[in-house]
Amino acid sequence: MDEVTVDELAARLGEDDLLLLDVRTRGEYLGELGAPCDPRRGRIPGARHLDLADLLRLTGDEVRERVGAPPGVEVIAYCHSGNRSAHAVLILAAAGYAARNYVGSWHEWSHDPTLPAEQG
Repeated sequence: MDEVTVDELAARLGEDDLLLLDVRTRGEYLGELGAPCDPRRGRIPGARHLDLADLLRLTGDEVRERVGAPPGVEVIAYCHSGNRSAHAVLILAAAGYAARNYVGSWHEWSHDPTLPAEQG
């Protein structure tokens, strides 16, 4: 599985055949919590949320139900630093998704003020 770069992801935001999945905690996703090393809090615009802790408890059918991506849609997972999302990619791939990891994740994204972010 090849990794997603910040440039690729920034160029692909909003594509119909892409589902962006934030696997951080709900507080991180909403921008209520964040790491002190990140200049911004929030999420990448358009990202859906599914905490890795929840994802780890699901069966393959439950993963497909919760993610809800139709066949042919690529799923890109991210977290804070690419570690949790690496685990998520393995689970997503086992559930039948074409899944890739954005290794730079929120840490990289939050450091570039030209990249959009959402909160709430």
